[in-house]
Amino acid sequence: MTARDPALDTITEKVERAERLSRADALALFASNDLLTIGRLADLVNRRKNGDRVSFAANQHINPTNVCVLRNTCVFCSFARMPREAGAYTRTLDEVFAEAEAARDNPTREFHIVGGLHPKLRLSYYLDMFRGLTARHPGVHIKALTAVEVAHLARLERMSVRDVLVAMRQAGVTSLPGGGAEVFSPAARATIADKKLSGEEWLGVHREAHRLGIPSNCTMLYGHVETLADRVDHLLALRALQDETGGFLTYIPLAYHPDHNELGEALGRTGTATTGFDDLKNIAVGRLVLDNVPHVKTHWPMVTPFISQVALTFGCDDLEGTVVFERVYHEAGAGTPMWLSYDQIVSLIRRAGKEPVERDSLYRTVRTFEDWVPSDPGREPGVPGVRPEGPEGPTFEISHRPRARARGGRTLPVLSAVDAAE
Repeated sequence: MTARDPALDTITEKVERAERLSRADALALFASNDLLTIGRLADLVNRRKNGDRVSFAANQHINPTNVCVLRNTCVFCSFARMPREAGAYTRTLDEVFAEAEAARDNPTREFHIVGGLHPKLRLSYYLDMFRGLTARHPGVHIKALTAVEVAHLARLERMSVRDVLVAMRQAGVTSLPGGGAEVFSPAARATIADKKLSGEEWLGVHREAHRLGIPSNCTMLYGHVETLADRVDHLLALRALQDETGGFLTYIPLAYHPDHNELGEALGRTGTATTGFDDLKNIAVGRLVLDNVPHVKTHWPMVTPFISQVALTFGCDDLEGTVVFERVYHEAGAGTPMWLSYDQIVSLIRRAGKEPVERDSLYRTVRTFEDWVPSDPGREPGVPGVRPEGPEGPTFEISHRPRARARGGRTLPVLSAVDAAE
């Protein structure tokens, strides 16, 4: 068992008094190996906010295109392709609508729509998509386009970010996802996502969305080249914007996956780049530092359903959702299922001693499960390797890039948060 860390005594007193943690406190939390104490404190904070309720969404992921102008500079990404590169695709609207038809056979409440920065897809393509989805599935929320995609469309159309967001809202978008934040550190971004929207610009898009009444999620990508100080400063920047606008619904720490991308090749990493220890610590520290964000989500496709289940006692109160059909992280080597059924999700939550609650995109309760029984009583819910029936067809396929190498002769520094701590 990990020895108790006396450096956490002052932090414990602050948490028990519900006082805001400082930058020094956050650094001490990330530097500590006393995971159980950190988890206990985060669980205390979460119980104050959310009790024993754990929410999830019945959601479907749609990725209209993987063609991206940042293909050669976002070296951590395994999803993006150049227009003529093997595996590149761009869906027609009819193909998007056909893919969305899977929602009719599932209790889908949310479309989660993100993709690449296509050099030729205009705003009208996306607005027609949102209107078409809303007309065909009027009860399904649309959570769509990262801040990076919104800013890209604003540049293409020579419009303001505000005007793009207004058009999206009028076409049916109800919230924004939190992707594209990565980590705000300029040094880390220069290494992993050169040419991408800066941290300040990412925050600016979300600030504008919040002012327009469009809530959003926030994220941090960890486990690549960032330092512990980078993680802390990223969280503090999110907290400051939330103080200003109150528009963030949930925080999601995202674990870097190194397969099939140039960064993983340069760092000599394969498989899973993070450990379960680090995954749980990022959940817990996020809950403790982001005292003004209502929810903390674990993204089970990245860290496995079972690490996510443990995270429910480390400050986390949201288990993502059914996630039909996750493409972005599976192209980076994630070995998790492509989706989970109601049975599996409800079982994971209940077996952690929590109360499952289905929610919509805005965290409003859709359904509770007091009288729930497995839809297939002959099968044990949540058994590893057992997957529900899912969508089929050529658009529901994963295409890995060939072995990746850093381009342009760049040498990427081998620096990680663990290295920095040591």
